[in-house]
Amino acid sequence: MAKVVSLGIHIIDILGRPVTGIPAGQNLALLEEIRITVAGTAAGTSVDMAKLGLDVVAMGAIGEDELGNFMITTMNRYGIDTSCLVRKHGVQTSSTMLPIRPNGERPALHVVGANGELTLDDINWDVIASAQFLHMGGSSLLPKIDGEPTAKILKFAKEHNVVTTFDQVAIARPDLLDIIVPCMPYTDYFMPGFEEAQMMCGLKDRKDVIKFFLDKGAKHTVFKMGGAGSSIAWYDKNGHIEEIRLPILKANVVDSTGCGDSYCAGFIKGLSLGWDLEKCGMLGSACGALVITGLGSDAGIKDFDSTVKFMNTAEKLPLHD
Repeated sequence: MAKVVSLGIHIIDILGRPVTGIPAGQNLALLEEIRITVAGTAAGTSVDMAKLGLDVVAMGAIGEDELGNFMITTMNRYGIDTSCLVRKHGVQTSSTMLPIRPNGERPALHVVGANGELTLDDINWDVIASAQFLHMGGSSLLPKIDGEPTAKILKFAKEHNVVTTFDQVAIARPDLLDIIVPCMPYTDYFMPGFEEAQMMCGLKDRKDVIKFFLDKGAKHTVFKMGGAGSSIAWYDKNGHIEEIRLPILKANVVDSTGCGDSYCAGFIKGLSLGWDLEKCGMLGSACGALVITGLGSDAGIKDFDSTVKFMNTAEKLPLHD
């Protein structure tokens, strides 16, 4: 069983659906469902990877509060090793309120909390060195390790022959590229949402965006593109860019929270099995399609076998740009 360290953003989500508007004053609106889940580009991916049968170590910061207790209890229930989660005094566990619209969109109200206090001193270097994969989940919301510190972590992983994957929660800020570019030479698979990648580099055309990040040092770009599917690209031995375009799978849309995180989980699982990149991407697509069928980033995925069955039998929707 491959060992994966999932390092970065750990969030508790409180979700409700369907939300069509916020009631005026102190009026009441009735919802069909409210849930609390473990989420974030590190923690949400950890849960999905554990469901798929990977040996997962969570690494990050949470508060000394009930939300932190919920994080640990829930992750332990899935078999995730939480011994590398550091509890920070005086700040709450990072949390997000998500009013889910009827079409599955998810505006967010977020408290940075303990994620903002994660430092290099909190990193367990020996655990990273012993892993097969390091999934770096998040940047721009980890202010004390964003940029050069994250690059140092990824560089350390590469020096110890650990495969590195890097997902984002990109927010518009003037120094966004400054915290991403130093990490690229140590990133095997750069895995942001495509809109986030466009925001980072200021380019629009997909091929231009791919070239930008490959030229900055990423070994592969893996762009999650919502209804347009996904893209996996790299330079071949002759210096030409190769790209695989993959479709999404047909699913009933309830809530898109965590679909990108689950894609990463499926992709990493495929890598751990030695699958080719197209098959890894299709497992990621299957995970995303399953997660979108329920409320919260932990919805839909049951286990590896049922996810593979869905991947092999679900209808592939036509690709479009």
